[in-house]
Amino acid sequence: MKHHFRIVFFSLLIGLSYPAITLGQIVQMIYTSDAHYGITRKSFRGDTNVNATIVNAAMINAINSVPKLMLPLDGGIGSGKKVAAVNYLIQTGDIANRMEIPYQTAAASWSQFEKDYMHKVTLKDRQNQSAKLLLAPGNHDISNAIGSSKIMNPKTDPSAMVNIYNLMMKPAHPKTNANYNYATDKINYSLNVKGIHLMFITLWPDSAERIWMKKDLEKVAKNMAVIVFCHDQPTCESKHFTNPIPPYNMTVANKFENLTAEHYKEGTVASKDDGATDIEQRGWVAFLKLHPNIKAYFHGNSNWNEFYVYKGPDNDVALNTFRVDSPMKGEYSSKDETKLSFQLISLDPVKQELTVRECLWDTQPADPLSKVVFGNSKTVSLSLE
Repeated sequence: MKHHFRIVFFSLLIGLSYPAITLGQIVQMIYTSDAHYGITRKSFRGDTNVNATIVNAAMINAINSVPKLMLPLDGGIGSGKKVAAVNYLIQTGDIANRMEIPYQTAAASWSQFEKDYMHKVTLKDRQNQSAKLLLAPGNHDISNAIGSSKIMNPKTDPSAMVNIYNLMMKPAHPKTNANYNYATDKINYSLNVKGIHLMFITLWPDSAERIWMKKDLEKVAKNMAVIVFCHDQPTCESKHFTNPIPPYNMTVANKFENLTAEHYKEGTVASKDDGATDIEQRGWVAFLKLHPNIKAYFHGNSNWNEFYVYKGPDNDVALNTFRVDSPMKGEYSSKDETKLSFQLISLDPVKQELTVRECLWDTQPADPLSKVVFGNSKTVSLSLE
């Protein structure tokens, strides 16, 4: 008995020495978006016109260091404990920049992305298995596949969409550039992670996407929390909708990009006005009211770190929303690289809580080996009670 007591006591001491093992069932994910392979940053770490391959590779190095970090004492999930393990790496699109001249092809951009995100990431989960890569497409990836009113060379290259589709949808017969059809080959999938449902959709939850989402949610318990990941912010952009005027062409004049199946309802020309998608948003808000277990929404597209509540055009809904920065086109980090960030998402399926932490990865540009610094954080409840 004494021997058994010593073993237990010694084990407790080890647990106190290594706080990471107390994280138990916590699921951790790193989230980023808008890699934009094919373009350059104006400045990065003392150099100018720096290629996206260099910037993204530097961010991957920072991401690989996250398991060694101690979480801040911010009251969030795992507060004060070592990160130790990461289950998923999430990227929500604009992997390839739009192929406007002189930017490279989507095929070239995908090759660079694959090299960095699929071969340089060293993240492991608690079973020492490689963290799973989860992808969603962005507006630039889609435009490369279907064409644009902007002059591109070549006119289309669906390479990024084809590769995302094959990796995430795992079709019995993988798609090729020759037979990929954006109208039918949407990248919509979901997975249950320890009792929390993650949904990945194409671009934005428009009326067509919501048909798939409804069918998917019919398989989910009404008290199971749902988290949505996609490229566009909840307000979307009017230009991302399809031109409502036959023959529905994309033109320089109307500015539409025909990225969603839903036709724009508020005019014949896309607008930069923030209220220009109110009608479209009301359809999304109605869906949220029917599915109150949708508790959080993550997006890129307009990129900076922001934790906010989406309330809809009529202020009649409240959805916890998390906007992530871009390594290449951040609203603020493109001008001030010390603001470059990605996010660490921690899920506690027992307490039904979610904590999102801003990870500032270039606060000391002159020292590439400087540690990731935690910035803002937010913890929200996923419970329906």
